Amino acid sequence: MAFPEPKPRAPELPQKRLKTLDCGQGAVRAVRFNVDGNYCLTCGSDKTLKLWNPLRGTLLRTYSGHGYEVLDAAGSFDNSSLCSGGGDKAVVLWDVASGQVVRKFRGHAGKVNTVQFNEEATVILSGSIDSSIRCWDCRSRRPEPVQTLDEARDGISSVKVSDHEVLAGSVDGRVRRYDLRMGQLFSDYVGSPITCTCFSRDGQCTLVSSLDSTLRLLDKDTGELLGEYTGHKNQEYKLDCCLNERDTHVVSCSEDGKVFFWDLVEGALALALPVGPGVVQSLAYHPTEPCLLTAMGGSVQCWREEAYEAEGGTG
Repeated sequence: MAFPEPKPRAPELPQKRLKTLDCGQGAVRAVRFNVDGNYCLTCGSDKTLKLWNPLRGTLLRTYSGHGYEVLDAAGSFDNSSLCSGGGDKAVVLWDVASGQVVRKFRGHAGKVNTVQFNEEATVILSGSIDSSIRCWDCRSRRPEPVQTLDEARDGISSVKVSDHEVLAGSVDGRVRRYDLRMGQLFSDYVGSPITCTCFSRDGQCTLVSSLDSTLRLLDKDTGELLGEYTGHKNQEYKLDCCLNERDTHVVSCSEDGKVFFWDLVEGALALALPVGPGVVQSLAYHPTEPCLLTAMGGSVQCWREEAYEAEGGTG
């Protein structure tokens, strides 16, 4: 190219509270964006799952069918289906439009901490305190899972899925990555019980949070430790972590009422965002914009960058 590329804008961090959703479903156990970031799901201790437009603060639908608190949920790539897991040991497949239960998968021996669709939304993967990951075929009438991954020696806290990989974090202190193309399992030992794992958006790294109040960035292929991030508090709860939409910052919940942002490369703390007086139970980061959702107690907070103007504003 004849002209140099324009210098990319400095990343903006979401630190302006736009909305607070009073979810009305007991304690919010998890908050999750849908695939395009236009909607979000909240998982309640009152057994319900709710679908919202977070920027408008509007409730779109309530999904009832779990027998105990809902602990995690995910939306399909085409927004037609949801899956959820909870304290009743069940994995539920929902039809978004009707609000009806399509399938209820049973087989886990303990509460289901984490659920994910595969990319085509033909399989649900669920991770449980029973130390297993189970893969359920959404299209089959068979009641049993099509596959069970039972290498973990303690509960599964986190499962993430790429087009050919499953990333799992366990209380046994190991991150396991299943390469489905190669049929191989890679394992990295962190040593402290793992609360959350995720892929970087470029797919090159994995981020791992654990109960020693430390996040670690690992090279996905070699397991090499690329960075450590500290300053937050995570010693007893299963808290979320992620990377921001541009892979420039590492983001984590904290038990002291804040969300922490670190510069990914330098490891320096960039922002400690005060959310409230309790534990920040869960967070979700928008796939393409500097927009953050946090869950504390019975409410969800929606955050944007300082320069953001809501629709109808002067921006």
